[in-house]
Amino acid sequence: MKSLIHRSDSFTLNANTRKPLKDCSPMKRSLSLATLAHLCLLNATVFATQASAAESVTGPLAQKLSGKPPALSVGGTSAAEIKAKIKSGEIKLGTRVTELPPGVEAWYDVEYGKGGTTPLLLDLFKPKTIKKPVPGMIFVHGGSWISGSRKMYGTYCRHFAAKGYVVATIDYRLSGEAPFPAAIQDVNCAIRWMRANAKKFGVDPNRIGLVGGSAGGHLVMLAAYANAPDPELEGSGGNNDVSTRVQAVVDIYGPNQLGGRRSRAVVKFMGGKTSNEAPEMYAKASPITHLTKDAPPTLILHGTVDELVNISQSDNLAARLTELGVPYLYDRIEGWHHAMDIVAEVNAHCVWMMDQFFAQVLPLPAS
Repeated sequence: MKSLIHRSDSFTLNANTRKPLKDCSPMKRSLSLATLAHLCLLNATVFATQASAAESVTGPLAQKLSGKPPALSVGGTSAAEIKAKIKSGEIKLGTRVTELPPGVEAWYDVEYGKGGTTPLLLDLFKPKTIKKPVPGMIFVHGGSWISGSRKMYGTYCRHFAAKGYVVATIDYRLSGEAPFPAAIQDVNCAIRWMRANAKKFGVDPNRIGLVGGSAGGHLVMLAAYANAPDPELEGSGGNNDVSTRVQAVVDIYGPNQLGGRRSRAVVKFMGGKTSNEAPEMYAKASPITHLTKDAPPTLILHGTVDELVNISQSDNLAARLTELGVPYLYDRIEGWHHAMDIVAEVNAHCVWMMDQFFAQVLPLPAS
């Protein structure tokens, strides 16, 4: 089985550069206090030695969860411990599904636009029979913006296509080919392509959701939250007169704030410039900067011992969503690391959470 984990030295994003509250601006002070309040709520529901999957979920949409998620153990107290258990076989990895489920058809290597002169490709999965337009989904892979492939999310795509959605998984320009804002331009191009081709594939153009993990989580949040049209983020890869608005977003351990500690992958993604050298560009590239009350419903899935993207990033995001009144679910998964969804039991848990989230915010039409 191919591992979905990118190189562990690629990027580390922590939140250890906090200033005392008295030195913060009013906006930052408000966010800090909101974060503390949210953490108090989280601490009341997180167990130290055994994760209670249902109680770890917070947010306005949590009360509408139907049933309980699959049982989920605590992987360990550190990423190193979890990886040792994976190596020994104590923790079992999931397997990629390569066969098409019954009733599902696929289009491979579909060109959805151009990134400069580079053809941008996606794979698309859909039910063979669609009686009424259904929601569309676009998956965006991770890999520290320097590696990865759309094939990484083929298993998720097959699952959701079997449930009745039209699902695409995309490639985008990596930072070795073109730095920021190339990747986000490509994601926006994919949104426009799906909306422009909605009738052809049976998609409801008014109900499109995004899912991304790690660097892909960053990109889908940026696409979802940067609602004000910005030519620099939109790009011109194709279907340029079509809206890039989406109606839901799933962030799986993605960074929402790129400033702070130095990171080779982040600096490369940002064209070789640090946050001190280009603070405005870093702000534009950070999804949390763009959040408004009009942001789409959000699902956050993040492990508490993530060694690459500190859990505080998602804590801050959930606090900001609370402050703005944006509907969300936050699953703060106790004792799991970055790329946790390669583990079989965590993957089953994440799929259950996504099923629940999309049933609420992008439900399939009644048959």
